[in-house]
Amino acid sequence: MAPRSGRNGAEGHPSAAVSAAVELLEVLRARGQDAAGAAVSPSQLRALLVVETAEGINLRTLGAVLGSRPPSVTRLCDRMAAMGLVERMPSRTSRREVELRLTPQGRALLEEQRSIRLLEMAAVLDRMEPAAVEALVVGLRGFRDAADARFAPGPATAADAREGPSVVGKDN
Repeated sequence: MAPRSGRNGAEGHPSAAVSAAVELLEVLRARGQDAAGAAVSPSQLRALLVVETAEGINLRTLGAVLGSRPPSVTRLCDRMAAMGLVERMPSRTSRREVELRLTPQGRALLEEQRSIRLLEMAAVLDRMEPAAVEALVVGLRGFRDAADARFAPGPATAADAREGPSVVGKDN
């Protein structure tokens, strides 16, 4: 059964349709994770994607992006380092900070996840009419451009400041 949006009272708003699609994407992603060789939690996967996007990120910034407190981020990184997915390196700019970098094993895991996710997505897209697929691609490009602009470094709007930090990955 497909997840349905509508509990937020905004059924007629485009964000409700996007939210419902995101729920379905989360189901497809979970199916892909179940098929992957190495088991990582959703929190670990999000952290790996952030580290990949912002190679050399420090723990404090990672916590801000993930919306997690420092002790949780430290434990999360401890587990990922023990699994061989990330490595901690002394910061080039501050002796008190540690930078996070993906290991080759961490990169391979993300590539495996992407490959599985692409197969899952292709199975759904193959069931759609070509015109609907093209419209979806055009719409997603516009969505991505808007998100990139919203989270781009530089002067922030008041609405952006309320939302807090985020990272929008290019291949996620």
